[in-house]
Formats: sequence, structure tokens, C-alpha cells
Amino acid sequence: MTRRWLLFPSLLLPLAAMLTAFGPSDATRTISNHSFAKGEVLQYKVHYGLINAAEATIELADNIHRVNERPCYRATVTGRTTGSFDYFLRIRDTWRSYIDTTSILPQRFFRNIEEKNYRKQETVDFDHLKDMASVESHKRDKNNVKHGTFKTPNNVQDIVSGFYFLRTLNYDQRKVGEVIKVQGFFDEEVFNMDVIYKGRETVETKAGAIRAIRLVPKMPDNKLFRGENAVSVYLSDDRNKIPVLIQAELVLGAVKVDMYKYQGLRNRLNLVAKN
Repeated sequence: MTRRWLLFPSLLLPLAAMLTAFGPSDATRTISNHSFAKGEVLQYKVHYGLINAAEATIELADNIHRVNERPCYRATVTGRTTGSFDYFLRIRDTWRSYIDTTSILPQRFFRNIEEKNYRKQETVDFDHLKDMASVESHKRDKNNVKHGTFKTPNNVQDIVSGFYFLRTLNYDQRKVGEVIKVQGFFDEEVFNMDVIYKGRETVETKAGAIRAIRLVPKMPDNKLFRGENAVSVYLSDDRNKIPVLIQAELVLGAVKVDMYKYQGLRNRLNLVAKN
């Protein structure tokens, strides 16, 4: 996991996914979703300081897929470096989750990592009745396949599906400073992270000024971020709750993930009218 500092689009956009809140429920839960639908596409520019370093896209397929006998949204996050960053790093990453349309739980997770000379492919199948995850992965040698089975918490999310589950939550009754408990499965490990609700504010994006909900994940001690409150994730303060801006203070500088284009939203985006 030491290579993750390279992944500007792959790290910071799925950070929104890692902010998933969990509550007690059973494996056949039903989640009310009024925030997203098939065909939604969100596009981002990733800036490292003043440099346009990468681009990323988050999209839901136009059709419903069936995985593990369940109807699923197919959600895909892609990231690629641009300009001078592409010359030195060359990242081409794809993260994909098949998300149960009823429970907003992942049925299958896939990622294909291409970072300079590094390669990795991984598929995770989730069994939410048994609370297990089956992992198949290989690095550069596709014939050297690794298999593993892991115990997971009830209603565990992967790093992409959690982002969509986060969007189904109601923030209207939350108090500033309230902590949302987070749990997920990634890289063959169960992870825990607390997220602090910081209230509402207006943020400037390439798509315009947008009223937003601010969430701050508590970061574990590491050599990448400046402190435990180094990352802020802004969700649109409307029924969509799309991530419109992510800001991160790194030891080596600041990174901003800025939405510049969107289509297929289920609801009207809450843009702030200019005087």
C-alpha cells in the first residue's frame, strides 16, 4: 500500500467512498435512494498545487446488471494522469463496483491498477449472508493468481459502493462535530475510519458555486497527509449529494479534486445564483 501516494484520482476520489456510515441492520436491508440513478456521469480535474495533474470520472452504467442473482448498478471510477505528471507517473486506474439496487451493498468489486511499471488486477465477491469476501488477485504475471477468503463486518462496503451509500444518508438532523462511524473492506483488510460532519458552506468549483455539505475524515498517522483533519469532502447540499470538491493537505503540497462537468443527475443541482 506504499504506492498509494501516486494515485491522485484513485486515492482522493475514492476517499469519498471511504466515508461510509454504518448502522445496525440485517443482510437483507432496504435503503431508500432518492439521490442517484442509471446514467449519471461526474467528471473531475485533479490539481496538485497550480498544476493540472490528472482527470477522473465517476459514472453509473445506463443499464442494470445482475450479479450473484441480484440487480445491481455498475459504478465505475477511472483516473489518469495528464501533462507532465503523465510523463513521470503515467497512471491508468479503473475501480468498479456492482452495487445492489435495494441494499446499496457491493456484490462484486473490481480494480485494475496501472501505475508506471506497476500492475495489479483484483476481483472481490461479497457474500453478505455469510459476511465473507472472496478475493482473486494478480500483479504483472496473470498466471500467478492469488485467492483468499476473508471475514467481513455486517453490511460491509467496498471503496466505491460506500461512496454511493454515503449519498443516501440524511444530514439535515446532524449536529456540527458529530462523528459518523465508518467501516469497509479494501486491499484484503477491514478498515475503520471516523468522519466528522462539519456543517454546510458554499464552495467554488469549475461547474459553478455550489451549496455543499462538508465532511472531514479523521486520517490515521501517516507520512502523506498533514494531520488527521487534512482532507475535506464536499457533497452537494441537495438530494443528489454528489461530491463536488475534495481538498487535501499533503506533506508535499495541496491537492484539489474539482468537478467540472456532470450529466444524468437524478435531481436538480443546487447551484448558487450569481448576482
